[in-house]
Parts: sequence; C-alpha cells; structure tokens
Amino acid sequence: MSSKSAAAILQRQFKDLTDPKKGIPSFHIELDNDNIFLWNIGIMVLNKDSMYHGGYFRGQMRFPPEFPFSPPTFRFTPAIYHPNVYRDGRLCISILHQGGDPTSEEPDSETWSPAQTVESVLISIISLLEDPNVSSPANIDASVELRKNPDAYKKRVLQEVERSKQDIPEDYVMPESEHLAYGNGSSLTHEVEQEPVDEDFWYDSEEESFDEESLMDDMEDDEDEEEEDDEVMAK
Repeated sequence: MSSKSAAAILQRQFKDLTDPKKGIPSFHIELDNDNIFLWNIGIMVLNKDSMYHGGYFRGQMRFPPEFPFSPPTFRFTPAIYHPNVYRDGRLCISILHQGGDPTSEEPDSETWSPAQTVESVLISIISLLEDPNVSSPANIDASVELRKNPDAYKKRVLQEVERSKQDIPEDYVMPESEHLAYGNGSSLTHEVEQEPVDEDFWYDSEEESFDEESLMDDMEDDEDEEEEDDEVMAK
C-alpha cells in the first residue's frame, strides 16, 4: 500500500478535526514539523464533574504508512498516572490493537479496523480516562490504588491536572463548556456513555462512510491520479 494514500486520508481527517466549524473542542491538534504521520494532540475533558476537568494532557499520535489498515499508536507526553497508561506514557487501549490475533482475549469488535478514524480513537481515549479498565492494567500501582484507595488516586490525578495546565499553549483559549463537545448538540458525558461505539457515527464529515473494499478503491484512485500528475510533470 502506498504511503501517499495514507497521507491523503490523514490530510482529510486532519482538515476536518481542525476545522473551526467541524472540530471538537476537546482536542487541540497540530502536526509535528508538518509531518502528517505525527500529530501533537492536547486532550481536554469538558465534563465539569470529572476529576480531569481543567487539565490539558499532551500526547503524540504516530501513524504507520499502512494506515488505516494498521492502527496508530498514542503516547502521553508526559506520562499520566492512570491504570491504562504505561510509565513511559504509552496508552494501552483495545481500539489501538490490531485485530485478528487468535492469542488475544480482546474481541475483534473492540480492536482496530480500517473503518476507525482518528476521531473515534480520541473519543475512546477520553472515555478511558473517565472509566479505566482495571482488569487489564498497564500501570498496576495505579490500578490497585484506584480500587483500594480511590481518594488517594483522585488526589494524585488532581495534582496532575494542575501540573498539566503549564502545558497549555500560549495564546490558546481553553474551552470551558461541554456543550456541543461532540457536535450535533451532544455533550461529552452523553456520548462517552454509549456502548458500543458506532464506528461510522463519529466521523462527521462531508465524505460518505466507507468499508474496506471502497477504501481500497479510493486509494487506488488516489494513486492513479498521483501517477498522472507525475507524468504531466515529467513532460
């Protein structure tokens, strides 16, 4: 598969997510040195009842050349104290795991598929912040403390929320309301409670939803257009 096709798909999703009219206030997204395969993302929880409210959690999402047939990776920078975040900041979440592994206990419906988008991943990350998976922890200490001493866990999280405010970009205005956090008049709290995630619903763009076969056709068309452009330039 051509990395140019992956780049074209990522360009479209990046454009939608950073469009002031379509973008989601919960996320502040920029490219790292204009690299479409490496995104710097600020994550904010707009639910005022959440212990994470008011924080600005930086992370990096890295995309493989085979995207969307292979999942991206996500790392918090710096790492946060959470049952599903390794000490180096790497996030452990089913949606970023490659499906079809017979040795995995995760159902394929919860793992990565080409129908997933960056938006669906980011929404799942916020959902995981609010509702950790303590049965399969990446940070055992955080998982044990959450179960046995939730007050101490909350205190640790609130300290990280305060520290994270130092990472808010200069001149960036933090969103204060969860209203329209996910578009279509829905609030953050309402959306993250819905299970399971509807893979096509999250990608709110002018393009039609796609399946794997139609996606392959689109990428082949992109490659044909690129070859034609190269031939024109050569002449």
